[in-house]
Amino acid sequence: MMPDLNDIEALLDEVSTETGLVDYGDPAFRDGLEVFVAALYAEARVNEIGATVADAQIRGALKTRLFVEDWWASHLELEAEKIAAPLFIVGMSRSGTTALSHLLARDPANRSLLGWEAATPVPPPQRATYATDERFEAAKANEFGLLERLNPDISAMHHDPPDMPVECLVLMAYQFVSLSLPLLFPVPSYARWLCDSDHEPVYRWHERCLKLLQSGGVRGRWQLKSPQHAIAIEALAAHYPDARFIVTHRDPATCVASTTNMAQAFGATMAEPRPAAEIGSLWADTLAAMADGLVNFRRAHGDDRFIDVSYGDLTSDPLGTVHHIYDRLGESVAAVAEGAMRAHVDTAVQHRYGIHDYAWERLGLERSALDEQFGTYRSRFAEYLA
Repeated sequence: MMPDLNDIEALLDEVSTETGLVDYGDPAFRDGLEVFVAALYAEARVNEIGATVADAQIRGALKTRLFVEDWWASHLELEAEKIAAPLFIVGMSRSGTTALSHLLARDPANRSLLGWEAATPVPPPQRATYATDERFEAAKANEFGLLERLNPDISAMHHDPPDMPVECLVLMAYQFVSLSLPLLFPVPSYARWLCDSDHEPVYRWHERCLKLLQSGGVRGRWQLKSPQHAIAIEALAAHYPDARFIVTHRDPATCVASTTNMAQAFGATMAEPRPAAEIGSLWADTLAAMADGLVNFRRAHGDDRFIDVSYGDLTSDPLGTVHHIYDRLGESVAAVAEGAMRAHVDTAVQHRYGIHDYAWERLGLERSALDEQFGTYRSRFAEYLA
């Protein structure tokens, strides 16, 4: 049974009492919280595990907001922090964004967002103890978390080792504007709301977290990623005017099938089973919003800030792909970075956590319908989909 989360004011007061803190910051987060909670009750049909996880996620996100705002209130020097020329990977879901982000993280000049610091950003990690931080040690001791223990197949679909980056979705979930929520729980109305929502407040929060995290001295060029950024790339580019963007390209129909299968696995762990076709329709529309965001932004603003990467090139020649990216950035790959990347490629082989099977017929998806839905994207980026 779902805990009573309907009374948002009572929920906020309860979490405030538990932490002794009262400032949640920009109240814009309440929009997403209210839509998500309403969808949980109206649509999700969560099981006991899902109810427990949802309650913990909501309360945990609210606590993190309180801790972040409290830290900012006592460290006014954070206002002077700058997020300079960040690099965002913005390809569609399941297009190779994770593999590329993990590879770029091996360059010591890049600053990545690791899972443990995204989950517990306060206090900010210190440069001298970054590799031995007790939060990092705890993450390594619990590499395969609750969801992967409940459903081991999830590791074959997606796994972020403790020393590798996670998506910006972790930070965005504290604003309750994150595709991680409909991926975990069957809440289609929330997912559709998110695709149409104003992302400007979530990027203000996003930057607030990055400033806090780097303030302990762990610095470098931020290299960040999430497919959700493609949906809101107009807001992202406006908020980070000196950002550059890498777009990973893969056959959209394959991306939809892979994402659908992953959402089905998460959903089956958290709630009553749903027809695969129902899940597929939602994620086809969501990925179409990503594709449309990229096409429309580049149509309006040009291609100067973008670097395009083929999934085929990334998987067949990862180091060559990195050199291509750095060439486009006007940089060279340092010897220490190349050595670390080469060692990563030798270790991080595809399917090392299992094979992700997403057969079309089992997912109720039609290739021809998806090709038509993504027709504009396929035409615009045909050279990268060959």
